Amino acid sequence: MFTYQIEPRFSETDALGHINNTVVPAWFEQGRMPIFRIFNPDLSLVQWNLILKKMEVDFVAQIYLFSPVEIRTSILAIGNTSLSIHQEVWQKDELVAQGDCVMVHFDYENQSKAPIPKNVREELEKHLVK
Repeated sequence: MFTYQIEPRFSETDALGHINNTVVPAWFEQGRMPIFRIFNPDLSLVQWNLILKKMEVDFVAQIYLFSPVEIRTSILAIGNTSLSIHQEVWQKDELVAQGDCVMVHFDYENQSKAPIPKNVREELEKHLVK
């Protein structure tokens, strides 16, 4: 599992004073950075090789300003060309949001999905949730 700490910003609040629901997917993307590095260690945009296929977010409880959050990221499954990722947002020891996404290993030159290389698969498997 990968973890990432975030201090919510004032600009991320909505008119009700809570963290806006559009913010959580951006936090999740940041939480996936270690996975991006497994596929592309230099994070080179010229050699980028992942696309987001699908994402779902469940908002479990309100998220507040002035209290840090922790993003937890784990891998649920690894297929031939894609992987399923589960992410959670925790604040004050409470699960406040969670979501799943599917990312595809992608060959931009040929505009098609590509098999996940063996060395990448082996590294990803270290983070599989049983």
